[in-house]
Amino acid sequence: MKKLLILSIVSILFLSMIAGCSSSTETSSNDDTVELRFFHRWPTEPKKQYFENAVKEFEELHPNIKIKTEAVLNDSYKEKIRVVLGSKNPPDVYFSWSGEFAYNFARAGQALDVTQAVNDDKEWSSQIIESQFKPFTLDGKIYGIPWSTDGKAFFYNKKIFTDLNLEVPTTWSELITVSEKIKEAGMTPIAFGSKAPWTISHYIGSLNELMVPEEVIAKDYDRNNPEGDFTHPGYVKALEKFMELEPFFNTGVNSVDHQYARELFNGGKAAIGYFQLAEIGLIEPSLKENLGVFNTPAIRDGEGNPNSITAAPEGIMIASKTKHPEEAMEFIKFLTSKEKGTEQLTEVSEYSAVKGTTNSENASPLQQEAIDLIVNAEKTYLWFDTAVDISIVDAYLNGTQQMLDGKKTPEEVMADVIEANKKVKEK
Repeated sequence: MKKLLILSIVSILFLSMIAGCSSSTETSSNDDTVELRFFHRWPTEPKKQYFENAVKEFEELHPNIKIKTEAVLNDSYKEKIRVVLGSKNPPDVYFSWSGEFAYNFARAGQALDVTQAVNDDKEWSSQIIESQFKPFTLDGKIYGIPWSTDGKAFFYNKKIFTDLNLEVPTTWSELITVSEKIKEAGMTPIAFGSKAPWTISHYIGSLNELMVPEEVIAKDYDRNNPEGDFTHPGYVKALEKFMELEPFFNTGVNSVDHQYARELFNGGKAAIGYFQLAEIGLIEPSLKENLGVFNTPAIRDGEGNPNSITAAPEGIMIASKTKHPEEAMEFIKFLTSKEKGTEQLTEVSEYSAVKGTTNSENASPLQQEAIDLIVNAEKTYLWFDTAVDISIVDAYLNGTQQMLDGKKTPEEVMADVIEANKKVKEK
């Protein structure tokens, strides 16, 4: 009996040791491997594959870090990112537009202050265009790392212009005249889709820049400035100028999206389109040497800066709740390296915010010409829908959609905007 008892005890101890070793090994493995969650807005190609490849490459270089990626489309992203950042388990690394969009996360304590990381590693951070950090900086602290930079301009089909003996417009009145001649020729002058109304915001922002004095815009766009009231008459005039284009858009703009408009232009069925410069890479393969760009033409009697452009960086932020800030920053450094920045333009047509990544080796002459529109501009403005408070954005965009349907006037839209602005100031 004693022998059996001893054997039983030994067996139990042996099994316990095995179980203990197994448990210890599993814990050690889990402890050594860091999992990061990465949330971005490109679930479609080519960016989907680009980021999948980037994650795979990063994981190979950092075997102890695994990255789980989630992506949703543009407009859904704007809503979902606000929800997930307010949850108990937000993504560690996430994409963000700059300006007010990013500042909201910083004010809410949902974005990690990365100022020290930027200052401590100048070998990396000094490669990023310095001005691009400003729209991610609030109260002297940096909350986001610029990933790309982009601007807005009119694209035009050179062949159509040549066939119709048209010159590139340099003034707003010339743009209207050119559009009239294209329409008379039986073609759609300007491709546009406003089903997702962010496209409207780009027109609004650019026209505000031309019609409203810089100092007034600075005051009105600042949610913390009690004097900002959106009452300057230039705002109504900007909407009136926008509506001057309405007869030249394709039909049913509120029922079609931006991609439809781009395909209309890409297929030679529209002569002009208002696109982001990054879209050159998506259009130039089809139109080739027939693709040209020009900045928003100056408007007579406009009180803004005629040499301005809507242009802004977009970037990557780290959640303040992350348990792995160092690994998250390591991933961002990888995505914003000069090597990845050069690939970025070639593979997904996104201009990198890293210096020297747009050159003759990876960019067409038109892409280089386009980036010069940003570099040579006297003044750059952020995308309107990320520059002001979301309540003001909603009033503007919903009202302008109704204006396109003939249900509101520019004055009525601005009345809604002024009311929304008052409520923002009261918060």
